[in-house]
Amino acid sequence: MNTAIELLIRILCDTRPDTSADGAYLYCTTVDNQASIFKTARMLISHAVADRVFILDAQAMSGYPGVDQCRRRLVEFGLPAERIEYVSYGDAVSINTLVESRALVRFARERGMSSLVLVSPPFHQFRAFMTAATVALKWYPELAIYSHPGAAMSWMESVAHSQGTLQAQRRQLIQEELIRIHTYQGKGDLAPFEAVLDYLNRRDA
Repeated sequence: MNTAIELLIRILCDTRPDTSADGAYLYCTTVDNQASIFKTARMLISHAVADRVFILDAQAMSGYPGVDQCRRRLVEFGLPAERIEYVSYGDAVSINTLVESRALVRFARERGMSSLVLVSPPFHQFRAFMTAATVALKWYPELAIYSHPGAAMSWMESVAHSQGTLQAQRRQLIQEELIRIHTYQGKGDLAPFEAVLDYLNRRDA
């Protein structure tokens, strides 16, 4: 079986942790795609898949509308405010998937967390999970990371993505994400498909 295809399917159709995870992290996204991850966050909490929801503690930048807007919208979607916690991103001057993943893994390690659920819009989930796993393999390999894509939204709708600078239909963003995976693997920012698949195998063994 092609390793990349197996990894993609397992990330998009991942199992749930045996017990409630320490938290679910919502990757930063544009306003156009927030409903996808907020609906899923509400479901994860209501079904006790995760104890808390984590969002990045950053002001509006790089297409992210900011922590205050994000928190307010989560509450509007029915998430209890006391279940929302904040991940510091340090002194980074911009937000991207790698910056978030490093901040998240550092946050989990400092607090001794054992499991996390990652949530991102479906077209971004493959790269988001691969990035978090890449960082975890370096800094906190014992952390069990699970994947739960956000709710699917119209694939034909044109939306903003990639720090708010890319406008395209959601279906077109799939190819854009695959291009980024290839590029970042070439730069060494993303682990090979085989390494991430091995991480999943060991997590589930």
